[in-house]
Amino acid sequence: MGVSSSSYSAWLKGSESSRIQEDKRLAQTLRDEFLQSRQTYGVPRLQQALRKLGKYHGKARIKRLMQQEGLKPKAARRFKVTTDSRHSKPVAENILGRQFNPVAINTAWASDITYIHTDEGWLYLATVIDLFNRKIVGWSMGTRLVTSLIEDALIMAIHCNNPPNGVIHHSDRGSQYCSNAYQSLLKEHGFICSMSGSGNCYDNAVMESFYHTLKVEMIYGEQYKTRKDAQLALFDYIEVFYNRQRIHSTLGFQTPNDFRLVA
Repeated sequence: MGVSSSSYSAWLKGSESSRIQEDKRLAQTLRDEFLQSRQTYGVPRLQQALRKLGKYHGKARIKRLMQQEGLKPKAARRFKVTTDSRHSKPVAENILGRQFNPVAINTAWASDITYIHTDEGWLYLATVIDLFNRKIVGWSMGTRLVTSLIEDALIMAIHCNNPPNGVIHHSDRGSQYCSNAYQSLLKEHGFICSMSGSGNCYDNAVMESFYHTLKVEMIYGEQYKTRKDAQLALFDYIEVFYNRQRIHSTLGFQTPNDFRLVA
C-alpha cells in the first residue's frame, strides 16, 4: 500500500515532536535530580539516579541534555595535604596497607583533620570514616587544632557504633594522633593502631578523598562569615547529604547508609 508524501511528512513531524517532548520531560527530571544532588552529580551518577526512578537512558543522551540545560557539576580542584608529622613521638606501622575495602562494618576505620576558612578565622574538622561503607561515623569541630578535637570525633564514633575489639584505626602520623592521650584512648577501646608512611597521603586515600569531595561540593565558592555558619553547613553536608543521600560509585551507586543495610 502506498503512502503519500504528505502523510509521511506528517508522521515524521509527529515523531520529531514526540522526541522533543520526551527530551523536555527528561531534561526536567535531570534538572530535578541535579539540584537534589546539590549540583554535584555528573553523567554517571545522574544515570544511576534516573535508574532508581525506573528511567533507563544512555550516557550520551544524558550528557547532551545536561549540556543543553547548562547543568555543570561543581568542578574538582587539587587538595592540599595538611599533616605535620615533624615530631619525635612514636609512630605505628602501616597495618592497613591500603586495604580500603573491608568485608564488614567496624573492621577498619580511618581518621583525619582538615580546616575551613571563615571570616572569623579557621574552623577545624576531625572525622572518622568506616572504610566498609564510607560512612562518616564520627566527627568533631573546633577553633584549635588540638588532640581533644580528634578524641571527640573518635568518642562519637565509638558511642554511635559500639565497635568490637580489634578494629583497625588508621591515620596519618600527625602529632595529635601520636599523642599519649589519643593512643591511650585507642588502647582503652581495643583498637589496632595503623599509620601512613612518612609523607604519603595515599596511605590514607579514602579519608583524603572525602575531604577533597567535601571541599569541592560544599566549601569552594562559598564564603562563611562565622564559624557557626560553617559548622551548620558541615553538619548538613555530613549528616543529611553525604551519609544519607549522596550515592557513591565505590558502593555500587548506593549511599553509605543504604549500603550498610543491604550488605
